[in-house]
Amino acid sequence: AHVEPVAEILQRPNVFAFIHVPVQSGSDSVLQAMVREYTSADFRRLVDTLRATVPEMTVATDIICGFPTESEDDHAASMELVRQCKFPVLNISQFYARPGTAAARMRKLPSSVVKSRSTEMTKLFETYSTHEGLVGREERVWFCETDKRYGQTVGHTKGYTKVVVPKDDTLLGRSAFVKINSATKWHVEGTVLA
Repeated sequence: AHVEPVAEILQRPNVFAFIHVPVQSGSDSVLQAMVREYTSADFRRLVDTLRATVPEMTVATDIICGFPTESEDDHAASMELVRQCKFPVLNISQFYARPGTAAARMRKLPSSVVKSRSTEMTKLFETYSTHEGLVGREERVWFCETDKRYGQTVGHTKGYTKVVVPKDDTLLGRSAFVKINSATKWHVEGTVLA
């Protein structure tokens, strides 16, 4: 219901085009058991609308593997959601019962099943690339910190992709254009343009 105003804000030049929306599951029956007030289709509409409306949009999400009511089909629905959306930031966790919640009173799935599903989700996440589309491009990067261990200055693109360049503390607190030379699963590396 509020997608358009959110998209409008994310398009502003002083706001990163990044949002973290924890879906938790791609299965409507699991979402209902979790007492969530949305469906997987609602989540997909949000993601698709933001990506279509906001250039360079990065959507991060969370998936919980092994919720007590999660069937094989429910797990497959979560896998399919990740397969289709290819989230560049995906926090995968195994179900943990928080005391005092309805889920804490539910019968847990065998830990071997939970671990297997978590491993399967992690392997799926590792199969797709996240930042290769930036290689060869020139991007404005906002620099914020120094990684002394690796001798790099760290910043982020408008879409909040992590960018590392050779250490140059004069970049801190400002932006500069960077030629992106290579990409890893977690960040891109580049050269600051004069």
